[in-house]
Amino acid sequence: MTTGVTIRTVHDVAGLAAVADHFSDVWHTPRTAPPYPAEVLHSLVHAGGAVHAVYDGQRLAGAAVAVLGAEHSTYSLVAAADRGLGYAVKQAQRDWALGLGARTMRWTFDPLVGRNARFNLVKLGAVGTEYLVDFYGPMTDGVNDGDESDRLTVTWNLAAPTPPYDMETDAGARGPVTRTAPDGGALARRDLADRYIWCRVPDDIVGLRAADPALALRWRHAVREVFLEAFAEGFRATGMSRDGWYTLTRTEEAA
Repeated sequence: MTTGVTIRTVHDVAGLAAVADHFSDVWHTPRTAPPYPAEVLHSLVHAGGAVHAVYDGQRLAGAAVAVLGAEHSTYSLVAAADRGLGYAVKQAQRDWALGLGARTMRWTFDPLVGRNARFNLVKLGAVGTEYLVDFYGPMTDGVNDGDESDRLTVTWNLAAPTPPYDMETDAGARGPVTRTAPDGGALARRDLADRYIWCRVPDDIVGLRAADPALALRWRHAVREVFLEAFAEGFRATGMSRDGWYTLTRTEEAA
């Protein structure tokens, strides 16, 4: 971890209020209407959940919220940290969950955000196990406004060894093109052995959503179709290349 950076669980009212403000800043909402109000965070902690906060010196630089689930599982509601600190926050959540006897952690993220997909699937080694269409319904924050809130659920095996992050996943260069993207390039490819599907996402969906909401929505629907069909056939999201290609792998049960 970077020198001067610390992570701790937060229980006090002032600390939880600072975390709520941090989430407001990340999602561009007024601090009077945070996505996760301090009183909600306090209730989650009281119920046995955990709010982890990362500090760079005295400055709050990130936070994450997790709760207990059923059958030795935990669920991460939200996580946001300055660049380079996200991995440390997730490891703190992992240590907390393992200490409670949990074996897995789940959370959701926007599947069109390639950098988050790479972090979740490659750096952490989680697996995309469920595609959720318009999961939250209309969202009015400054990041998601104007789009449909599809989410990909990932499941993280907390006891699995950390994968080597420098290993590049396949960039979708193999197999014939099966679908065309809204920008006219390849959207999806499928290998001839029918074990893998590759699906591309835009370089910067947040910027595209702000500049051309209609085009961003076309990307949303195009990627959604690929994922829904692939998941129905027993594929799961297992990787993301640096140039924006998901790797979807057919599970043994579906082979």
